[in-house]
Amino acid sequence: MSNLGTNNPAAENEVKKPPNRSPRHRARELALQGVYQWRVTAGEDEQIEKQIHAEKNLGRYDKDLFSKLLRGTLSRHADLEVLLSPYLDRPLAELSPVEFAVLMLGAFELSQHLEVPYRVVINEAVELAKTFGGTDGHKYVNGVLDKLAAQLRAVEVAAK
Repeated sequence: MSNLGTNNPAAENEVKKPPNRSPRHRARELALQGVYQWRVTAGEDEQIEKQIHAEKNLGRYDKDLFSKLLRGTLSRHADLEVLLSPYLDRPLAELSPVEFAVLMLGAFELSQHLEVPYRVVINEAVELAKTFGGTDGHKYVNGVLDKLAAQLRAVEVAAK
């Protein structure tokens, strides 16, 4: 039986708990924060990393993955921008800082972390864009990274 149309106060007042984020997902969130900060403030890579590590109440996160993602993305940002540019409908400078950061992290993982399935990389990026980005930013991120995955991981994409 459906509860549609019934007055069920318990269902109406049910509060959804936030999903229990894995340490790897939390590492991606923090790396996103670092890339965002770098984009907005043009800060130093090492200083941004130290600042994030020093914050209290970060929760459980994969510190090694966080450092690899942040350092790798920032050290290879010029190459990642070249990889992404053909799939963008506007210049990188016109992307919101969140979309920019999510796309850069996604491009880094797709190109450098081949042990992570491309679908996982794209899903994680879409979730980050949904959580931190604009209303439809996740759709844009999905489209761009899907096209990039077809280029970078053609064999893996074809095998799906």
